Amino acid sequence: MRVLVITTSFPRHQADFAGRFLADAVERIRARGVDVELLAPGRGYSDFGLAYGAGMSRNIRRRPWAVPPLLASMTRAARRAARTADVIHAHWLPTGLPAALAGKPFVLTLHGTDIELARHGHGVARQIVRRAAVVIGVSQALTHAALHLGARDARFVPNGVEIPAEVGAAADPPEVLYAGRLSPEKGVEDLLAVAGGLRLVIAGDGPLRPQVPQALGMLPREELYGLLDRAAVVVFPSRRDGFPVACAEAMAHGRAVVATSVGGLPDMVVDGETGLLVPPGDPRALRAAIDRLVAEPELRERLGAAARERIAQLCGWDRVIDETVAAYEAAVG
Repeated sequence: MRVLVITTSFPRHQADFAGRFLADAVERIRARGVDVELLAPGRGYSDFGLAYGAGMSRNIRRRPWAVPPLLASMTRAARRAARTADVIHAHWLPTGLPAALAGKPFVLTLHGTDIELARHGHGVARQIVRRAAVVIGVSQALTHAALHLGARDARFVPNGVEIPAEVGAAADPPEVLYAGRLSPEKGVEDLLAVAGGLRLVIAGDGPLRPQVPQALGMLPREELYGLLDRAAVVVFPSRRDGFPVACAEAMAHGRAVVATSVGGLPDMVVDGETGLLVPPGDPRALRAAIDRLVAEPELRERLGAAARERIAQLCGWDRVIDETVAAYEAAVG
């Protein structure tokens, strides 16, 4: 089988985190004997400055004039590359239109920001989703959103993560880790509002970086995994999210997590079983949950062990790639 993958986000260099989970998936799909060709910004088409930086949604709001040339460049590239493809796999909603115009069956994966874009172009989004042979949602919420938009075949397939053979012991005194994009929708400001007295470590970058001078920036994977192994608690205070891979990685490392009940986080975090859930936009509840885990090492250990088992079942690469390839076969069939 020959698959054309179209994406608006893909690592530009070895240390780049943008689309890293997608690069990992492509590598594993190729290892299954599937012939994969990739179209990404700067790799087959021009993104006209919309793909990276502040993120696709914000960039489009700031520079809407760049959308037509982006879609035209992507569509020309997709039509050329699709001539020898059996199926197209379009990641994120904007790639669905070029995929639909390329003349081959296509699978569309929704990652989260897609639905935000769909609110501003509901009619176009509905047409794209209906044209897709299969729509994959990386969370249950996104899968339901795809059905609401008229998907013929909607499937929940989360992002995959590596399950380490061993995990490290947490530092003493306990450290609290935030790892992710420094942007308003991630709830970073809610965490900063109640961070007094915490041994807080922040790894990430984004538009709120000036408010977080102590942030370590985007780290190579090995360094991030080292921080996960030291952390007693890992926090995901998102106000809006798709399926944050960083949460799955923290749980795979056996860490106790505090997360908000938005997007794909409840798919991973079962309150009181594999972590603690709090309402989004509630800093007091967030701090109370963090304090509880910092003060109760036995609870941290129990939740962390259950979290590791949960992610191994939900996000193990074998399962994720099996279901992705099955979606390709269904689209072609």
